[in-house]
Amino acid sequence: MNRSGEQHWCEPLYDAKSAELILYGRALGLSHGEAEDVLQETFLALMQQPVPPSKREHYCIRSYRNRALNHRRTLWRRLTREWESLRWFERTADESQAELAAMEALSTLPMYQREVIVLKIWHGSTFEEIGGLLEISPHTAAGRYRYGLQKIKNKIEGIVYERETEPTGASNAIVAATPACDQP
Repeated sequence: MNRSGEQHWCEPLYDAKSAELILYGRALGLSHGEAEDVLQETFLALMQQPVPPSKREHYCIRSYRNRALNHRRTLWRRLTREWESLRWFERTADESQAELAAMEALSTLPMYQREVIVLKIWHGSTFEEIGGLLEISPHTAAGRYRYGLQKIKNKIEGIVYERETEPTGASNAIVAATPACDQP
């Protein structure tokens, strides 16, 4: 809220994107605390903008990415991140073996593949949007996504991909097949 009690243009954006941006920060190699710090820095900077950008979500993600990459450049932070990387996702008591394997496989991907997968799946970005954000071609983004998913699939093959979700015995497939890529 601003001084006159009106909602600032950043508030709905924060509500919509904050959890996704923290996960994106994790994909970029930040600890959870670092990802939250970068989120706060990003929105403080956005709130100081006199006029909202025309592409608010794109600008927000781009700004977050730039701050996250700047944040991770020091040696001490790198060492802390490597230690923290063991806890990449928040854990729940009802995680299946397949979910644990998928989380582990995602955390071992190279950052450039992990980044595209998080942007595609959790942010719902198109390959064109990802390409613009990362300054790569949409085809390169699609390739990173496809190769990253293939690596995840190869690492978790042989694991039962279903878990019981309803007391009635109904189940949901978790990672049965690699999702189809949309064309850039």
